[in-house]
Amino acid sequence: MIMSHTIKHKSKLIGRVRRIKGQLEAVERALESEIGCADVLMLVASVKGAISGLTTELLEDHIRHHVVDPAHEKDPEKAKGAADLIDVVRTYLK
Repeated sequence: MIMSHTIKHKSKLIGRVRRIKGQLEAVERALESEIGCADVLMLVASVKGAISGLTTELLEDHIRHHVVDPAHEKDPEKAKGAADLIDVVRTYLK
């Protein structure tokens, strides 16, 4: 049986999701306590960064496991294309 990469890294991914949940709860608390908008915006920016990081990790793992893993691809053009795609995803979601 082949283990899905999301299941293989389940505890790590769930840890990230829980941290994001905590960040969202901090945004909620900040809004409820009516702190300054700049502080709320900083909290929201941190949530956005955390979501982007999680998305990047999931997309990169998906490419490596379901499309082409550049480290194991014999065709150098395909390997370079996959590596380039991973780099673009990382850059785009920063």
